[in-house]
Amino acid sequence: MSHDDFATEPVRGLPETPPEGERILWQGRPHWWWLSWEALSLPWVAGYFVLLAVWRFVTLIDRMPLGQALSYSTPFLVMGAVVIALLLIVGAVQARATVYTITNRRVAMRIGAALTVTLNLPYTQIANADLRRGRGGTGTIALELMGDTQLSYLVCWPHVRPWVMRRTRPALRAIPEADRIAQLLAEAAEARVSTPQIARRPAAQPIAAE
Repeated sequence: MSHDDFATEPVRGLPETPPEGERILWQGRPHWWWLSWEALSLPWVAGYFVLLAVWRFVTLIDRMPLGQALSYSTPFLVMGAVVIALLLIVGAVQARATVYTITNRRVAMRIGAALTVTLNLPYTQIANADLRRGRGGTGTIALELMGDTQLSYLVCWPHVRPWVMRRTRPALRAIPEADRIAQLLAEAAEARVSTPQIARRPAAQPIAAE
């Protein structure tokens, strides 16, 4: 029997039904390949194992026949392929479990494969958003938060701006059509911030006559 881990969500990617007046403008998730490539450092991992194989081959080539030197170097390439395959699985699982949501009032991020959390980031708490263009038409939008808002880098990883740990910056990682999504986010945030916020206060109670 199939089981949907997120079947309890009233709206996909959100922990509760949006309040009246809030509209979902966009929903998406990271591209699994480019998330793995960027967040899990696939090029560096592949290069490391290739370097080990080359080093092993160079140290053996002057002491044994070419074929035998190659056979002793090949296991490093096999180990590298296994590690990369495991990292790709991790990246695919992370991407599948993620839903980024942009509404006319906030950015919501449902993240985490083993430990699922949802971040609700109202535009009034976002100081800045930076777009970093990636490969394959993807890009990452990092959000700088205002005030004393602190998020755990480890809990949010890999959905953060890399290596910025002092003030964790949550990020929409490796999303397709990043330029269009960044423009949509900018317009929604500007419209929300420029809208006057009216606070409702309880009516004053009449003073009883003595």
